[in-house]
Amino acid sequence: MHRPEDATAPAATAVPDRPAEIPSRPAERRRPAAPARRGPADPVKSLMHRHRDLCERAVSPLEIAAGLEAHGLTDRTAARYRHRDVFALAEELYARTPARPAGPAVAAPPPPGPDTEARAGWTLLALLPGAACLATAGLLRVTEGVLGGGARFAVTVTGALLACLALRLCLGRGPLRAPEGAGRAGMYACWLLSFAVYGEGLIAQVASGGPDGPWEAGPAPLLGLTAALAPAAWCAHLFTVRAHRKLTGSRALEEFGAGVRPLLLAAVALFLCALLPLLFLADLGFGGDGTPVAAAALGVLFFLARLLAAHGLPEPGTVALAAACALEAGAPALILAGRLPGLEPLARPVHALVAAGGTGAVPALACGAAALGLLVHASAALSRASAHTRA
Repeated sequence: MHRPEDATAPAATAVPDRPAEIPSRPAERRRPAAPARRGPADPVKSLMHRHRDLCERAVSPLEIAAGLEAHGLTDRTAARYRHRDVFALAEELYARTPARPAGPAVAAPPPPGPDTEARAGWTLLALLPGAACLATAGLLRVTEGVLGGGARFAVTVTGALLACLALRLCLGRGPLRAPEGAGRAGMYACWLLSFAVYGEGLIAQVASGGPDGPWEAGPAPLLGLTAALAPAAWCAHLFTVRAHRKLTGSRALEEFGAGVRPLLLAAVALFLCALLPLLFLADLGFGGDGTPVAAAALGVLFFLARLLAAHGLPEPGTVALAAACALEAGAPALILAGRLPGLEPLARPVHALVAAGGTGAVPALACGAAALGLLVHASAALSRASAHTRA
């Protein structure tokens, strides 16, 4: 029973007829929790962890940019990391690398321009192979009719060995030095040089029904090519220095590539302008007609192959040299195969080529096609930043 004073009790103490409703939470608290983010919130940090070794070894942001570009990162993909280009991304990676204090980036290394004494050293070495070949040719010319066949052969072998030794010294220093070695390119180069000396005589005898004895040698291409080593070294040096300056002054990979391609074409044209007079004089000195087209194509092929090897890319040059060797060896092989019954059509293209351009058309076509293909590849390979940051 309720007492009368219970009516004056607060309403809160009365037992309600139904449970009191719990006040609802604010709307913002009733929203479902946001899904967890997938992946890191800082994409640059993930990239830094992925390329930790590159960032810790780098001595400048330029080296990091070249390494990222070598891994396939372009200016377009750099936008995924909230940067306008690879160079800006490399600068942040360089500054955020834990191995060094964050701060102003260290200046990029200076262009690879050796001092005057070093330039004089590798220039002198580049002149030695041509001097050895010129001395050997002059000695054989002076002693013609005086020395016997055995003595002249000994002089030729001695001159060839001296020229090979000088060539090895020349390619071991200076702008034409290949950091990773030449690999099998040396073997293919020996074949091409031998074909430049003896190839036209071999094709002439095979096309006329031979061979029926020792074929005539033409040492003029060898003399001209060895004399052109010094211009080749200087053209490679100028290209390397100018390309490095373009790299340090560029802010985008496309900008750098667009600036390097004209430099490559200019270096090849400059080398060709220096090569042609040397080949012309050497050919006239040995009684030729003064049109060394095949030797010029071979010289450009050698220059491009060595330039790529000097920038750490020896494989394309080796493939191009091997292709030229295959084409030169295939010409006399097709003529000999055409003598078999039923295989006469195999020799017709070679006979037509020789009839149209002479025996020199075969090496000119082989070396010219290989040089053109290598030039197209070099214009793409040497326009990459990673090809210009190697030691």
